[in-house]
Formats: sequence, C-alpha cells, structure tokens
Amino acid sequence: MTRHVDSAKAVARHGAAISEAFAQSSAVIAAVASDDVLIGSLAVATQSCVDALRAGRKLIFAGNGGSAADAQHLAGELVSRFNFDRPALAALALNTDGAILTAIGNDYGYERVFARQVEALAVAGDVLIAISTSGRSPNVLAAVAAARALGVTTIALCGTGGPLADSCDVALRTPSSRTPHIQEGHIVIGHTLCALIEREMCADGA
Repeated sequence: MTRHVDSAKAVARHGAAISEAFAQSSAVIAAVASDDVLIGSLAVATQSCVDALRAGRKLIFAGNGGSAADAQHLAGELVSRFNFDRPALAALALNTDGAILTAIGNDYGYERVFARQVEALAVAGDVLIAISTSGRSPNVLAAVAAARALGVTTIALCGTGGPLADSCDVALRTPSSRTPHIQEGHIVIGHTLCALIEREMCADGA
C-alpha cells in the first residue's frame, strides 16, 4: 500500500531548498549564455565537427561517471536524431563496451582505457570530445594526448579547473567550479552542439 505524503508538509520542508537549487542552476545557464568566449569557442567546435563529418570522419566522445553518461547521450543524439529526421551522423562513445574497458584496464591500467581505443579507432581528421568536470581525469587527458598524436582535433568539455582545456584545440568551459553545475552546463552546451551540427549537416544536403 502506498504511504500517503502530506503535500503541504513536504513543500514546507523541501520547497525553499528546491527553489534555491533551481535558482543556482538557472544562474549557471545564464552565465553560459552570456559568456562570449564560450560562445565563440562553441562556434569553432561546431564548425570543426561539421567539417569532420563532411569529410567522412567521425566524432568520438569520452568521459567518466556522469560525463560518461553525457558522452553516450550526445553520441546517441547524433547517430539517431536530435530535432528532426535526417541521415545518421557518425559518432561513438568510448565508455560503452564493458569487455573492451575491462580488458584494457586489466592489461594496461584504467588510465589507458580511452587512449587505447583512440589508437585503435581514430584517424586523422576525426574529432575527440573529451568530457571532464574536473579537467583532471588522467584517462581523459591520456585520450587527448593519443588523439593529438594521430592528428585528431580535440575539444574539451570542462569547467574552470584542470589542465584539460589547455591540452585541447578548443575548450568549452562551463563557468563554475561545482561538479553538478558543470554537468548542467555540459548538457546545455552539448545539446546546442548537436542542434547546430544537425542543422549544418542538413542545410545543403551534405
């Protein structure tokens, strides 16, 4: 039997905290929307991805934990559809295959789980979107190093900390140091990237 919850008491207990959480998240998104450097970097990242796809290359996403979920989410939006039906776009996430991840982790260590896949799957002209809220994830940094050695364009999706941004060709920084808010910024930035790529790839029948 479902236990009845007194809605008035629930609102009295949690309502103010909910409103404050929403206000903090809204402030982060407003900061993203007004960040001219970020907007410029996102424009460059969009064009890099579009150029790669038009050249028959692919977009590769990598991240850990919540960033792994974002990597899968964004790759899925591109392979399937985002706003409208169109031809599939070549994208993949490196954190989806348990056998590969555990094989590499067992044989070479967790720091190599993405770099080894980059070495196996990436070619010059591809784009790696490296996602890390801290900007310090060793396996993401290793993937970027492997990608750059192959001539792969690298895009960082990060916050304000860590060396990841400076390690990549383009940095998309959410202006926050708090992990949950950086993640919220990442999904807004990621959705915008998907929408722009989809629009451009369909604009001229490319």
